[in-house]
Amino acid sequence: MLSALVYPIFFLIVWSVFGVFLGLMLLRLIFNYADPNPFGKVGRFGFKIRKLTERWVYPAARFFAMYRVDTRLAPLLTLFIGLVITYFFTQIVGNTFFVIDGLTAGVVTGSPKVIIGFILYGLLSVLVLFIFIRFIASWFVFSRKAFISFVMKVTDPILLPVQRLIPPLGMFDISAMLVLLVISFLQSVVLNIFVRN
Repeated sequence: MLSALVYPIFFLIVWSVFGVFLGLMLLRLIFNYADPNPFGKVGRFGFKIRKLTERWVYPAARFFAMYRVDTRLAPLLTLFIGLVITYFFTQIVGNTFFVIDGLTAGVVTGSPKVIIGFILYGLLSVLVLFIFIRFIASWFVFSRKAFISFVMKVTDPILLPVQRLIPPLGMFDISAMLVLLVISFLQSVVLNIFVRN
């Protein structure tokens, strides 16, 4: 029910917001290279765009500066990170709706096997959400750290052993992607054992 009715509207809204973000990042990139007269109309507009996007572009610029890459290209990296975040966010919400719909169907049909399957699938989805939050927290600075420390405690036992095998490259944690692939495989196994059979 939620997956069919609510999710398409949510999907459209989130990707529309990303479209606005895309426009801002492309404008920032253009103004980084054009460097217009700061006292003209275009220059003042460029300053407003820079001021508006600075908090999102600064971490990417800092990362590029560490590796001596042209920091004017930072909006492209920010855009890529925004694309990844938008994609995972829509997937996580879609998964949440899928679990709610599945649990509802399990309760209506009175099937404990389906209910257990969707509970396990939902717990794995929460783990994916926590890894996603941890990824965002490593990129941006948050003022409230109590929830982030809770997320770290939950995800550390899974991520730390993998990080020892595959250390992060700067701000990019490839080990998290590997863990997400394993969790995705486990979710499909849970669905095949508990729901589809």
